[in-house]
Amino acid sequence: MPASLPPSSVRQDIAPSGVLRASINLGNPILAGRDAGSGEPFGVSVDLARAFANELGLPIELLVFEKAMKSVEAVKTEKADIGFFAIDPARSEGLRFSAPYVLIEGSYLVKADSPIRDNAHVDDAGTRIAVGLGSAYDLFLTRAVSNAYIDRVSDADAVREALQAGRVEVAAGIRQLLESWALGDAALRLLPGRFMVIQQAMGLPAARGDAAAQALSDFVERMKASGFVADALARHGIAGASAAPPSSG
Repeated sequence: MPASLPPSSVRQDIAPSGVLRASINLGNPILAGRDAGSGEPFGVSVDLARAFANELGLPIELLVFEKAMKSVEAVKTEKADIGFFAIDPARSEGLRFSAPYVLIEGSYLVKADSPIRDNAHVDDAGTRIAVGLGSAYDLFLTRAVSNAYIDRVSDADAVREALQAGRVEVAAGIRQLLESWALGDAALRLLPGRFMVIQQAMGLPAARGDAAAQALSDFVERMKASGFVADALARHGIAGASAAPPSSG
């Protein structure tokens, strides 16, 4: 942790209102969830947001969203000062990203009796893939899929429902979540391996400038190097994700 607060000009750039407004996406259970009793958000992203506010010497306000797309939009439109997103070229306009702090695997789920046995046969003509609209998986598959049809649905629950109802042949999403569905339902099967590695980073509005972006990037590197991110993953019992290595740049 730094011995002193960042310069007041940098703090003003990052949080002009004097309160650090953090956009928290509950659509990714690896990074955030809601306490069943209190209703309060918790998780790795919440821990990082609070730690950054503490470094800045500012109070924090958590703005909670159920979907990544809405969480991203809050930061792009400067309704929030920072957010936690998967790095993707389609999200680069209007945002500045840190290096990744967590790596997450994206995988496929099929019905147990599906003829699809591996990832290589997902992108076949006639195959329908359910994915959450605006998610990292949607953005990636939009570029990568040539033959299959992408069925963009509202959220993870809708992805599961589409597969179980037979409206699609494949569900795409966070490996940890899909694996839990397969373990709880013998009619579902996780395909081996992964189709992508999701780089989760912190971000802020591009208009906040270079000094603000550098301060956020430096914070993320300290959190990785100190073991804060790895400890947060362990503390919240997260499997299927790992702390990203320190940036070489």
